[in-house]
Amino acid sequence: MNRTRPKASSTSPTRVAGCLLTIWLLVFHPGVPYAQERFLRELPVGLDWIILPEDNPVTPEKVDLGHKLFFDARLSRDNSVRCATCHDPAQGWANDKAFSVGVEGRQTTRNTPSIVNAGLHRSWFWDGRAKSLEEQALDPIENRDEMDMTLPELVERLEAIPGYRQLFSQAFEDGITPANIGKALAAFQRTIVAGETPYDQMRHGNANALTPQMTRGATVFFKTANCFNCHITKFLHDHSFHNLGVDWDKDLPGFGHPDPGRYNLTGREEDRGKFRTPMLRDLDRTAPYMHDGSLKTLEEVVEFYNKGGNPNPYQDHRLRPLNLTAQEKADLVHFLKEGLRSKDYPEIGEPELP
Repeated sequence: MNRTRPKASSTSPTRVAGCLLTIWLLVFHPGVPYAQERFLRELPVGLDWIILPEDNPVTPEKVDLGHKLFFDARLSRDNSVRCATCHDPAQGWANDKAFSVGVEGRQTTRNTPSIVNAGLHRSWFWDGRAKSLEEQALDPIENRDEMDMTLPELVERLEAIPGYRQLFSQAFEDGITPANIGKALAAFQRTIVAGETPYDQMRHGNANALTPQMTRGATVFFKTANCFNCHITKFLHDHSFHNLGVDWDKDLPGFGHPDPGRYNLTGREEDRGKFRTPMLRDLDRTAPYMHDGSLKTLEEVVEFYNKGGNPNPYQDHRLRPLNLTAQEKADLVHFLKEGLRSKDYPEIGEPELP
């Protein structure tokens, strides 16, 4: 999920709120595993704005098919890499490497982000090049450093598997197509939703949700350090892109010095070195951090911001040295780890493959 491949998108997203009753009814379908039933039935309070495209409504058949495709290494050229290779459920639906490894041991060029709550995004990948989750789902399949399959070849491979022919015919009127592969994978990913955190519970009226140290850390987050400038209150995400200067002093494989980030997509000089703001829930499950995986712990992340990032000509003007005390840094890390940790995390097991 790392090389730039801009694509057009005609998807018109709508809020899931207007579809909740329909989604709730889906849980009675016997083909949907329990974990997906739970997340299809009731999205956690505060995370109920999952975006659904008009041309890909969620159905149990699509979710079941996408679940299988996500865990199937036959989507890669040499049958060695699956979506779950990089997005490992046991590692926060990401992995513990700075850069993931694809077919034939090829290394990717950006850190793998978690796909938990991916349905809340408005663009995907670090540079925002995908405009829908359906588009995002197909990119790693075609990416030479990841799965290295052309979509026509993948359609031909899946057509040769009777079980997939049946599953696609149940989920889509037109059977196995590249678009339907993306739609099934996206439908499954939209069910990977984390539950409420103590922070969410506090926002919705539980005055005792945060411990004293979490409360102190939240004060640092929202006041002293002004983290909320980019990590806004509901989503902890501003759906935008910023230059922090993370890799400004490094040479990166595939990009040189430094990674141009969103500039590769827009060609605008002011976008050089900009990357998408990540969501912050369940951060402690997804180390290492930043687009280059260069920061191994949340303590290192806080220290990076405390010093004001890496200055460069394009750095976001809101970054500045924070001069936090040792106690403030410890409290902020505690809030990020515990105050933003979901109490009900999506633990979806491996399916039986056709």
